[in-house]
Order: sequence, then structure tokens, then C-alpha cells
Amino acid sequence: MFYIHMLLLLSVIFVGIKHGGIAFGLLGGLGVSVLAFVFGIAPGTPPISVMLIILAVVAASATLEATGGLKLLVNYAERLLRKHPEHIVFLGPLCTYSLTVLVGTGHSVYPLLPVIYDVAYKKGIRPERPLAIATVASQMGITASPIAAAAAVVIATAVDNNLDIGLVDVLMVTIPSTLIGVLVGSAWSLHRGKDLDKDEVFQARLADPEFKNSLIDEDIEGGQTPESASMAKRGLIVFLLGILSVILIAMFSKQVLPDGVKMSVAIQFMMLSVGGIILLATNVSPKKIVHSNVFVAGMTAVIIIFGIAWMSDTIIGHHKTFLVAAVSDIVNVYPWTFAIAMFVVSIFLKSQAAVLTIMLPLGFSLGIPAPVLIGVLPACYAYFFFPFYPSDLAAISFDRTGTTSIGKYVLNHSFIVPGFIGVITATVIGYFISITIN
Repeated sequence: MFYIHMLLLLSVIFVGIKHGGIAFGLLGGLGVSVLAFVFGIAPGTPPISVMLIILAVVAASATLEATGGLKLLVNYAERLLRKHPEHIVFLGPLCTYSLTVLVGTGHSVYPLLPVIYDVAYKKGIRPERPLAIATVASQMGITASPIAAAAAVVIATAVDNNLDIGLVDVLMVTIPSTLIGVLVGSAWSLHRGKDLDKDEVFQARLADPEFKNSLIDEDIEGGQTPESASMAKRGLIVFLLGILSVILIAMFSKQVLPDGVKMSVAIQFMMLSVGGIILLATNVSPKKIVHSNVFVAGMTAVIIIFGIAWMSDTIIGHHKTFLVAAVSDIVNVYPWTFAIAMFVVSIFLKSQAAVLTIMLPLGFSLGIPAPVLIGVLPACYAYFFFPFYPSDLAAISFDRTGTTSIGKYVLNHSFIVPGFIGVITATVIGYFISITIN
């Protein structure tokens, strides 16, 4: 029956891929109904704590976006890129990575992609080189962000398993490991593909005047500026101070939090407080907050995790004895192989938080040591494998030279090699850092 139930889960995932976005969550809920009424299985427990943390973080980040603070961050990054165009292959990915770490979502990458293209092309650098690794870097920053959903899942799962794993324990591993992974991926990208002046396909297309004229958009120069610089700066300052406060509270949680208050709960009321203070300090319209891109993306993520993780928990909980007996021998001897399992799941489930929500409880059930699970966290990002994630598609569309592309055989696309290099490097480095310091 386990294989029948897993086939049902895979069917939900594949149909979800076809429809995209919120469909994963809705179909996951349908899967729970089928398991309950057709197979007579009691539904598992939805990840309520994780969802509440995501809601709080999204509320704060969306409030920042509504003030223009997120746009201001992008403007700062653009100034850096235009000041040092010769280093775009390194600076582009580092900027997208940093944005994700600060705001907790990879969707912050979109305003920077046309800037990265523009800077690269005007400098004569093949745009594929910085663009491909930049989108990969934006997603690798998820596990390194103190306010991303992925960190929330780790902390909440650790609490559920009575393990003393804090936010700082996670960030001490994920920040250096993913940063090194991004740098290694960028170094490989420095010389990928042919230079534009030696690329026969590109040079042939230049013969078309219409194509040549479309390569530069002068309107992009100077980037985007907030409607109100004062509001944006106030919002950004409050937001950054809020993130710093969360990290400090995590470091000294036993000293500053009331008895019995878990860090997972503290993140919830702290991030709501950050959003509230931004609201009071800037007087931003609440309607603008709920219509922001971050809010829409965040609510979508909550529904996805609600449905698909609930369905997975139902199956795993019902078959836990069988699963532990089936794979415990291999995992006990080679605990790092759990990274491969997470990677494979992530290929199909395009949410790192959802992957961790499904896989971490299983990892703890299998008796995998906590340092190993923390060390292999970067492996929960693998949805670059198929080039259909929104940020990947955006990079392809922004690259007017056509160098960033999906190949004839689909898998030979621009993101797959830098993705593998970045994630494998980050996972290996994270594993050794974690088992060394723990």
C-alpha cells in the first residue's frame, strides 16, 4: 500500500507541475481527502507552526515592499553593479544572493535581472555568464536567510522533536556554505560559452537591424527610484533592524524570552511587530501591502506547504515503521545520502520550505544526527534541474542576446551546470562545517 500511496503523491506533484503555483496546495488537500475517504487513513498534522512563521515574515516583507524599501535595496545593488561592470559575473550573483538573505524570498531577484543583463552586454560580457548563476544564487540564499521559510521549518521541526537547534546553529552552517557555493559557481561561469564577438550564432543575428536595435534599452539606465525616498528609507531601516533583532534574540533566547516561549513563536510575533512598526513609521496603505508581489508569492507558498506537506505527512506517518526499516541501514552507514533524497524531491517540488517540511521529520525519524541534517540543508534546492522556475524563465526573457536559453534537449539549459556546481559545493562544505562545529 505504501507504493500505491506514493504513486498518488507523485501524481499530485506531476499534475501540480502542469498547473503551477497554488495548484500544489489545492491538489495536496485533494490527496488528503482521497487518503482519508478511499484508503481510510487518518490525516496527519499540517505544519501549522511553519505556516504561521511564513505568514508573519511575508507580512513584514510585503510591508517593506509597499513602502518602496525593497526597490531601494535594488537601487543600491544596481549602483554597485554599474560602478564595477567588469566584475558583473561575481557581483550579479552576490547581489541576488544578498537580497534573498535579507528579505527571505528569491522573488526579489526580478528587478535586478534586466540590470545584470544591461551591465553585462554593455561591457561586452556574455549575459548568460552572470544571469544563469544569478538566478541560482537567488534561490541558494533561501537556506541562508534568517527570516526565510526554510529556516522556520528547521527550527519548528527541531522543536517538535525536542532538539536544541537554534537559528544561529543553522545560519553558522548555511551562510558560509551557500556563499562559497555561489562563488564557486560564479568562478566557473567566468569563461562559459563564447565571447559575444566570437559567437557565430549571435553575430549572424546581428545582421538583422531590428535584432541589433532591441539589444539595448536606454530607459533602464539609472534603474528604478522609489516614489518617496523618505518612506522607503524609513521602511528599510526598520526592516533591517528587525532582522538584526531576530538574530540577537535567537542568540540570547534563554536570557531574553519568557519561560516556555519557543524561538519559533518569537519569530512570529517579532516579524509581525516589524511590519507593524514599518506601518506606523511610514503610514503606508494596508491595501498596498496585500497587493504586493511578495504578499502574493508568500500566500501562494503557504497554501502549497499546507496541502502538499499535509499529504506527505499523512503518508509518511502511516508508513513510518516500514520506511524506517527499509532505509535505516543505508542511512545509518551513510547518513549523507539523505542529501540525495532531498535533492530528488526538490526537483519536482519547487519549494525549499515544502521539501524540508516533508523530509526533515523523516530524517529525524530515521535517527540521522542533527549536525548531518543541518549540514545538508543546501541540497533542498534542485528545481533548477528543469528550467521552468519563474526566475529562470525571467532570466531567459531578459537576455535579449539569446545566450541564456533552454537547449534543444531541455536539460541542456543555461542553469543546470552552475546549479549543480553551486548546490553540490554548498552541500559538501555545509556537511563538513556542521559535523566539525557540532
